[in-house]
Amino acid sequence: MDKKNQNDENDPDDERDSTAQAGAKTPAKRSEPPRKSPPPAPSAAGSSEPGFFHIYKKGQGKWTRMGTVLGGALVGAMTATFVYNQTNYRTIYNFELGYIPCLVFCALYALLCYILMNNHTNVDFLIATDSEMKKVNWTTRAELWGSTKVIIIFMFIIAIFLFVVDELFEVFFYLIHVLQVRPW
Repeated sequence: MDKKNQNDENDPDDERDSTAQAGAKTPAKRSEPPRKSPPPAPSAAGSSEPGFFHIYKKGQGKWTRMGTVLGGALVGAMTATFVYNQTNYRTIYNFELGYIPCLVFCALYALLCYILMNNHTNVDFLIATDSEMKKVNWTTRAELWGSTKVIIIFMFIIAIFLFVVDELFEVFFYLIHVLQVRPW
């Protein structure tokens, strides 16, 4: 074998047609330098890649998410008020220094709430909760009013019963001289 045939046999770019007749060769491919993929374009507003402030499954679980955000905001506001009240009330040029730890807490708390409330697992749980709440068979206004009346009437009956029992015990303890003060 000559050197040219040896090089053709060892060339990885040389492809042979398996359906061709024995001994027939397909023309060898020319080796081209590998193509480089273009660098990724910077994220634009119309990009399909979500940014940091992307809301996961945006339209789903609206009311449970809003309730969670309001609950988190209430806890954060109460904690921020506590932090403000516990800090030293020093002023420099009419600026109270108690605001600084309060503002730092609010910023960190808002970031933590955003991360937790946009976590895929937590969001899926809130969406599932919202869908389950839609399946609940809620009572009607008439049923609710009737149940409320029964509870209020029962509460008054129990209060009257306990008052009568208390008065009977007071009289009993007076009669056996445990209490020295007359009940009436």
